[in-house]
Order: sequence, then C-alpha cells, then structure tokens
Amino acid sequence: MSKKLTDRRRNLLREIQHLADKAIFGTLSESYRTCGRAGCHCQGPGPKHGPHLHVSYRGDEGKTTGYYVPKAAEQTVREGVAAWQRLQQHLRKLAELNQARTLRQAREERSR
Repeated sequence: MSKKLTDRRRNLLREIQHLADKAIFGTLSESYRTCGRAGCHCQGPGPKHGPHLHVSYRGDEGKTTGYYVPKAAEQTVREGVAAWQRLQQHLRKLAELNQARTLRQAREERSR
C-alpha cells in the first residue's frame, strides 16, 4: 500500500476512534406541544411549548423507538448524533480504502 494511502487510512482510523467515543445512534426531531392548563397561551393560536428534543432509532426488532432528551443533555446529544453521522461517512471511506488495498494485493500476488 502506498505511503499516502497508509497515512490516509491511519488518519481515518484515528478520527473514527475519536467519533466513536461520543457517537449517539439515531436521528433528532423537535416537537411543540399544548399543555393541560386552561387559559394557557398554548391552547389558542399562540405559540406552543417547546421545542422538545427527541431521538428516534430503529430498534433490534426493526421497530422505530426513541426517547426524550432533557434540556441539560441537548447539546451533548446533538453533538453525539452528528458524530454518528460523520462516523458512518468515515467508515464508508475506510471500507473503500480496504477494498482498494485488497484488490491491489491480489493483483500484486497474481503478477508474481
């Protein structure tokens, strides 16, 4: 494998490790709700309560599930979900490099 590809692969692995430490699986959604208090501004045409952050993901049995994210954890969860998305992109790039390495090795062995 060329030095350039080896360095690229090493850098990808380092970034994957960094992202894996904070990655959170799922997608984010925000919702706005009405409460049960009579006379609250949310009962009319005014603004609703929110936004309330939720993480959704497909569970082990293929059903979509999720959970509410408390305000105190919002920033960390947003960063974790973004890290998960970047992690997937980096893993695809790593798989492409692995494929190229495997095919190059096979060609080299065949030419010997």
